Amino acid sequence: LQQRVIHADETPVTIMRMGDDEKKPKKGYVWAYATTQYNPVQAVIYDFQDSRSGQHAEAFLKGWQGNLVCDDYSGYKARFKSGQVIEVGCMAHARRKFHELHVTGKSQVAE
Repeated sequence: LQQRVIHADETPVTIMRMGDDEKKPKKGYVWAYATTQYNPVQAVIYDFQDSRSGQHAEAFLKGWQGNLVCDDYSGYKARFKSGQVIEVGCMAHARRKFHELHVTGKSQVAE
C-alpha cells in the first residue's frame, strides 16, 4: 500500500457449505481496496473475511497513511482517529442518499 489515495468498500458474499457437517451457507465479506483511476498502476486488492467487523479494515490498513475514499461505515473510523488516514467521503454514496430522499419523499432538497 504505497498509494496516497485508496478507495475501500466491503460487500457480503454467500459462502457455500464447506463440508457435510455444515447445514447451510454462511455469510462472509469481501473487502476491496483500489487505487484511483488516475493512478499509473490501477489495481484492486480483495481481502476475504468472515465478518464485517472494522477490525479487518484496521488490520489491513495498519501502517498505511493517506486519503481513504469510503462510505460512512463505522468500521473505517478507527483509522481516522490518529490523523494519519484522512476520511474522504464517497460521492456515489452521498448521491444515493439524495436520490432516496427524492424517490421516497419527493424532497425539494434532492431535486
